[in-house]
Amino acid sequence: MSPSTIGLAILLLGILAIVGTMIRVRSRTAQKLFLPVSIIAGFIALILGPQVLGRLGEWLGWDALVEGGIFGGGVQEVWGELPGLLISVVFAALFLGTTLPSPKRAVKLLGPQLSLGVTFASGQYVIGILLAVAILVPLFNVSPMFGALIEIGFEGGHGTAAGMAPVMQELGFEDGGDLALAMATVGILSGVIIGVIGVNWAARRGHSKTLDVSANRDPEIARGLYDSEQPSGGSLTVRTESVDSLTLHIGIIALAVLIGQGLLSGLQAIEQWLWADTIEIFEFVPLFPLAMLGGVIIQLIGDKTGLARLIDRGTMERIQGLALDTLIIAALATLSLDAIVDNLWPFIILAVAGILWNVFVLFFLAPRFIQNFWFERAIADFGQSQGVTATGLLLLRMADPHQKSPAYEAFGYKQLVFEPFFGGGLVTAASIPLIVQLGPYPLLIIMAVLLVFAIASGLFYFGKRASFDLERQQ
Repeated sequence: MSPSTIGLAILLLGILAIVGTMIRVRSRTAQKLFLPVSIIAGFIALILGPQVLGRLGEWLGWDALVEGGIFGGGVQEVWGELPGLLISVVFAALFLGTTLPSPKRAVKLLGPQLSLGVTFASGQYVIGILLAVAILVPLFNVSPMFGALIEIGFEGGHGTAAGMAPVMQELGFEDGGDLALAMATVGILSGVIIGVIGVNWAARRGHSKTLDVSANRDPEIARGLYDSEQPSGGSLTVRTESVDSLTLHIGIIALAVLIGQGLLSGLQAIEQWLWADTIEIFEFVPLFPLAMLGGVIIQLIGDKTGLARLIDRGTMERIQGLALDTLIIAALATLSLDAIVDNLWPFIILAVAGILWNVFVLFFLAPRFIQNFWFERAIADFGQSQGVTATGLLLLRMADPHQKSPAYEAFGYKQLVFEPFFGGGLVTAASIPLIVQLGPYPLLIIMAVLLVFAIASGLFYFGKRASFDLERQQ
C-alpha cells in the first residue's frame, strides 16, 4: 500500500462528504429523515464500490470494476483499516474539555436518567441473548455472539460497530462487524423516524410542557446548514506564535490514546499473570474504551493542576466529529452485503426486537421513571439507544428547542456516568469475549439482574424522588 494510495483514499472521503452534503441540502427525503451526511456519503461509496458496482461490472464483463468499484482495491483496503484506528480518537476526545462531576452528585441529580439509560442498554443485551439462545442458534445455527449485536449496533452506533469488528473476526465471528454496522444503520434510521413521530404525538397529546413542533419544519435544521447565526467551532487556548491550538489538541488526544494503550497492556499483563489459564477477557478488549479512560485521566489531571484551561471542548468536538464522520463513511463503504444476505432472518429478528424494546421503554417505562418533563428527558436517551448521541440530541432539540426543561443538563451528566460502560464502553467491549469464554448465560444473568435493578430503581425510588426535587425547585 503506497503513500499516494493512502492520500488518495483520504481525499476521496472528503469528496464523498461534499457530495453527501449537496444531497442533504437538496433532497427533501434526506431532510425529512434527518439523514447525517456521513451515512449518505457512505451509501454512495458502497454503491460505487465492489459490493454493488463491482458486481455489476463482473456481470457485464468489466473486470476493472470488480476489485474495488470505481475507487480501486487499494483505496478499499485503506478504508477498511480506518474505522479501527479512528474509533480510538472518537472515544479519547469524549470527556476532554468537560467538567467532570463527582459520582455522588451525578447519582443525586440524574438517578432517573441513569436508570432509564441502563434500562435501554441492559435490555438490549437481555432481549438479544434470549433470542440468540432460544431461537437463532437452534434454528439458524448462528454464533451465540449474535446476542450482543443489538447493543453494539443500536446503543454503540457505527463507530462502536466498526471498532468491535476486529475483535469479532479474531474470535471467529467473521460477519459480526458487517452485521453490527448494518444494525447501526437500521437503528439510526428507525430511531429518527420513530423519534419524529413521537415528537408530533407528544405535542398533540399534551405530553410535554415545552414541545415546539415547528422545530421539525425549521429549514436550517432540515438542510443541515446555518443560514443566519453561525456558532463558533472552538476557541484558541494557545497563541499561534507558539503552536496552533488544533495541533495541541490533536497531541492531547494522541496522549490519551497512548495512556489507554498503556492501561490495556497493563491489564493484559495482569490477566496473563493471574488467570489467563482459566479465562481471557482483556486479551480481546479493543483499545477505544481504554482510550476514553485515558482522556478522563488527562481531564482529571488538568482540573487538579489548572491546565484544563488549555483544553477547549469545542475544538475537541470538531476533531471528534471529523473522526466519526470519516469513520462512518469508510465503514459503510467497505460493508459486506454478503454477510447480511447470509444472515438475513436472524438479522431481521434481532433488529425488530431491538426496536420494539426501545419503543416500549420510551412510551411505557419512561413516564413512570420521570414524572416531570418525561418526554424531553426520555427522547434523548431513546435517540442514543437507537443510534448515537448526536441522534438523541437532534431529537431533544426538536422536542425542547429553547432548553426550557432540565433535559439537556440531565442527559449531559448522565453521559459521564453511562458512557464508560455501555454504548462502546467497558461492558460493550467485554461482551463478545465474555460470550466466547463463558458462554451466553453468565452475561445474560448479569444483564438481567442489572435490568431488574434499573427498572425497580426507576419505578420505585429515583423517579419519585426526582419528581419531588423538580417540584421543589420550581
